[in-house]
Amino acid sequence: MAGVGFTSVGITAGSYAAGMMSAAAVANGGAVVAGSTVAVCQAAGAAGLPAAASTGVAGVGATVGWITSIFM
Repeated sequence: MAGVGFTSVGITAGSYAAGMMSAAAVANGGAVVAGSTVAVCQAAGAAGLPAAASTGVAGVGATVGWITSIFM
């Protein structure tokens, strides 16, 4: 997760993660929605999860985000 900018101390400025966060905030009126892909990935980065666990968490977050987008 740290490789794309989701670290234990937050999102790295100028990283891919920062771009994701910016896009998510713009799409949602200035806030990142709890449970969104960005939020789930940041939680995984903050927890310092190993790469395999982080990949699983990101996949679940992406699925939840996609399902939520259908109903919104």
